[in-house]
Amino acid sequence: MKHPALVLAVLALGACTSTYEGPKMPKGTALPPPAETAAKAPDISVDLMKQVTQRLSADDFEGRAPSTAVEPKVLDYIIAQFKAAGLQPGNHGKWLQPVPTVEITGKDFSPLAVTGNGKPMSFSFGDNYVAASYRVVPHTQVKDSELVFVGYGIDAPELGWNDYAGVDMHGKTAVILVNDPDYASKTEQGLFKGRRMTYYGRWTYKFEEAARQGATAALIIHDTFPAAYGWNVVNSSWTGAQYYVQTPTDGADQTKANGWVQKPVAEAILKAAGQNLAALSEAAKHKGFKAVPLGLKVSFGFDNGIRKSTSNNVVGVLPGKTRPDEYVLYSAHWDHLGHCTPDATGDDICNGAVDNATGVAALTAIAKANAEAGAAARSQVFLAVTLEESGLLGSEYYAANSIYPLDHTVGGVNMDALLPSPRARSYAMTGGDKSDLTSVFRDTLADEGLSEVPEDHSERGYYYRSDHFSFAKRGVPMFDVSRSTDLFEGGKAAGDKISEDYTAHHYHAPSDEYSDSWNWDGIVEDVDLYYALGRTLADSDFWPNWHEGDEFRAIRDKACAAATGGCHK
Repeated sequence: MKHPALVLAVLALGACTSTYEGPKMPKGTALPPPAETAAKAPDISVDLMKQVTQRLSADDFEGRAPSTAVEPKVLDYIIAQFKAAGLQPGNHGKWLQPVPTVEITGKDFSPLAVTGNGKPMSFSFGDNYVAASYRVVPHTQVKDSELVFVGYGIDAPELGWNDYAGVDMHGKTAVILVNDPDYASKTEQGLFKGRRMTYYGRWTYKFEEAARQGATAALIIHDTFPAAYGWNVVNSSWTGAQYYVQTPTDGADQTKANGWVQKPVAEAILKAAGQNLAALSEAAKHKGFKAVPLGLKVSFGFDNGIRKSTSNNVVGVLPGKTRPDEYVLYSAHWDHLGHCTPDATGDDICNGAVDNATGVAALTAIAKANAEAGAAARSQVFLAVTLEESGLLGSEYYAANSIYPLDHTVGGVNMDALLPSPRARSYAMTGGDKSDLTSVFRDTLADEGLSEVPEDHSERGYYYRSDHFSFAKRGVPMFDVSRSTDLFEGGKAAGDKISEDYTAHHYHAPSDEYSDSWNWDGIVEDVDLYYALGRTLADSDFWPNWHEGDEFRAIRDKACAAATGGCHK
């Protein structure tokens, strides 16, 4: 996975439980009767999950790097498992959905030069700023572009908030604060959900919005606490190859360049403009903030090495018996890092057993369980997606080029990095109570004898960092749930130790390997829960929506209003 989200999200989960307030449903829809709310899984095949995990993480699969010589062998194996589980080819009679990608590697970066109000300033690449281009061009050049401080760079009509109001950004470079206006809150109360990060706080959104506003470039000001990681992470992530889904325009609708600047760099630039970063940051937290032209110009450039390639998603389907044109998704990414930095023994294969051979194993076991249970009312789609480690590109491509219409897609369940451990007492809903899916989650936990705990570090925006997000941002409500570390055997101390050991010693390392000594009880508990969540949606006539005021509600409402059938009820 792109980051240790599902592992880190459970590291410090407490044992407190949430109060169930009853279902929240859109008008005209209903959950199944209480006795049918949670769909109990047939026995999940542990042997099947062991077999799939062990095979996918074997050395001869070379860490499952996409677009390499080993990919066809990996795909053949997954297809064979999908067939054996009872699935049908899910892409118009085919198992594969090609995902065209482009790799862009920046090189020969010039300094970031700022001119205009006194002595020119120059900031070096890497130590002071980083940048990349979403455009497939051999050279990127930003020249004498006016700098405009745009606060948090948010345009949220449903909240009556627009940091770009009254400013024409064409030809200009947006200087943007990281996270969203409520990030320092101690609670989750506030226009932007208080401490809990919204999508408007994610750096991906800020670059997308700057492009929509017509900006030439966008620069985010790095600050460790609201970013949730240090400059070292930014530097390492932005100084190598960047991967994108190919588009018909080769990214021509994007900014010329996107990047980050160190906080002291931003302070120096604003001081030269006669401004103060702290004062402007405080002003930007309040509704009605107006963008501030800085009276300075920025220039920088770099060359781009370009490589285009194609990887593949694997798509299987179980057709529904009464409403086959309505769909429930299950997703897990099959890719990992391939060959990586060798360990002390010289092993350079990052096998990705936990991340994410376990997810594909769960996907296969859930498919088999559903096939054995018989067809659900709705069709169920099983996606083994590629290029998650490169930025959620496989799920992004499917969501942008959906085989099954998103306005006919009820919702779904994503599975990523299932950690071997004993069973846990509780689970967290990553992203918090964003949609009507919370009611299904709480009913299912109750049926399983489990409790709910709040997501830890909600300010870090984990909901926006795994494959389900590619669907959520297009309006499809998606489950992302994580097992807590409060174990039935050994309690929280034992659970924390297991999670911390994986994160410190095995995450994205050659030692993430399959072992016969794994305890599968926690993974089986996960898969039972995932099965119940998805099967409940598949057997009901429930059309979940995002809660009023959620950042994805307007997208879903617009899609449903325009749909024929599907979520237009």
